[in-house]
Parts: sequence; C-alpha cells; structure tokens
Amino acid sequence: MSFQILKAADKKRKVLQEIVEMMSRYKTIAVADITGLRAVQFQRLKKGIRGRLNVKVAKNSLIRKAVEELKEQRGIDATALNGVLEGQTAIVVSDLNPFEIYNILEKFKVPAKAKPGDVAIKDIVLPAGNTGLTPGPVLSLFKKFKVPIKIEEGSIHVTKDTIVIRTGEVIPAEVADLLSKLGIEPMEVGLKIKAAYSEGLVYKADNLKIDVGHFRESIVDAASKALSLAINSAFFSRESSPHILAKAVVEATLLAIKARYPAGEALSYMVAEAHAKAMALNNILSKLSSN
Repeated sequence: MSFQILKAADKKRKVLQEIVEMMSRYKTIAVADITGLRAVQFQRLKKGIRGRLNVKVAKNSLIRKAVEELKEQRGIDATALNGVLEGQTAIVVSDLNPFEIYNILEKFKVPAKAKPGDVAIKDIVLPAGNTGLTPGPVLSLFKKFKVPIKIEEGSIHVTKDTIVIRTGEVIPAEVADLLSKLGIEPMEVGLKIKAAYSEGLVYKADNLKIDVGHFRESIVDAASKALSLAINSAFFSRESSPHILAKAVVEATLLAIKARYPAGEALSYMVAEAHAKAMALNNILSKLSSN
C-alpha cells in the first residue's frame, strides 16, 4: 500500500514539474474552461490549434501548486490566475499575446450535439436524403415541424432541405433527440479563456473580447483626425511635415499670384493667365473686325 502511495506521489510530482516547465517556457499563460468538452471533441480541438497553442489539462489543485512553484523557482508571479481556478480547467500556453490566443480559441470550435434548452447559433437544417430511421412514432415529429418526407425501402427520407429551428430559437428536447438520432451536431464547443497572464499583467476574459474590425476603424479614424489637427496647427512630425509643406507651397503660390509677384510657381500661372486673357481678347477683336 505504501509503495502505491509513493508511486502516486511521484507521478503527481512529475506532472507538477511538467506544468511548471510548460508555463515557464512561454510568454503567455491562460486558464481555460473545458466544461462540456468530450474527449473526442477535445482531441479534435487540440489537433486544430497544434503549432500555435499548447494545452494541458490538470486538476485545479495541481495547477495552483504549479503557479506557486513558478513564482518561487522562476520569479514569475502569475498567482492572480488562482482566482479563476474552478470547474474543469486547462492551461493554455503560447508566445502569442492574450488577445491573439482568445481570438484563435473563439474562432476554432468543434461541432457538438444539441441539448434541450440550447439556443441555436445558426439555422438548423434537416438535409434532404435518407435519414436511416424506420417509420414509427418519430413520424409525428417530422409532421410537427413540417418536414416533407416519404417512406422508401423501409426508411424515412426527407424530400427537401428543411429548417426546423431558426437562429436564436431554443431547441426543445424532442428536436434535440431527433438531431441526435440523425447524427446532426448543430452546436459548437471549445476552450473558453477565463483569464491570461502575460509579461507581468493579468487579463480577464472581458478585457480580451474586442471587435477587431471596429477597433481598427477607431484607430484609423483617430490617426486621420490627429493628422488633420497637426496639419492645421502647423505641428511638425514625420507624418504631418510633408502635408504642411505642401499646403504652405500652395498658399504661398496663391498669394504670389494674387499679389502679381512673379516668383517661382506663381510666374508660370501668371503667364498662363495672361496668355488666356490675351487669347480671349484676340477672339473678341477678331469677331468685331469681321462684323
């Protein structure tokens, strides 16, 4: 018995050191919720993010101990992550910043079966074709949701692609059961970041959820307004200087033309203006003489 306890302790210590080593090698350490992920789904997800993110599932008590040892051994203080260590948890590490990690995990989801009470994330369609189901009580479900069917060779066939639940609608138990029988997985599951530690800072999930497109537009708009202000106030910077000088040249040229000061660019404009006036006067005189 004591040998088994010692062996279990050694195994636990080995896993603990693996987690410490894993967390110390990367710039960003994140805690993710894996509640609801089945083993097959988890393996598919890990395969999809391989090369960008590394994931390790462990008990919260072990992760908490690893965080403490990380501080003691490596001087990396990620103890703020202990506050989110509850439920089923995984550690996600990467040299990417927390925002990039969050976006990768939000975009990469794996299909999942619908459960009663789930809210549809997209229209749920029963595709045309053989359902593989034999006629019976299930026929009433197809009728209830107005799914056109026919019985052929002892199987129920859907004759036309049919939406049974629309985006945002709650999925009732009977539909969830039917979808399960048909092998349709309309939901999506994945790793949900709770918090992340990177270069001395801790980011909660709410801080990581940003609209990249809107953020980019805001930056572009702010940069445009700042440049306009710098130009109008003659504040010289690397970006504003060319525009300020070009504006000054134009204004100086216009002033010289208005003042009839024959210098630089103004001279060519003045000559062109005088030529145009002379040609116009010549045309008038020509018409008068012909009359």
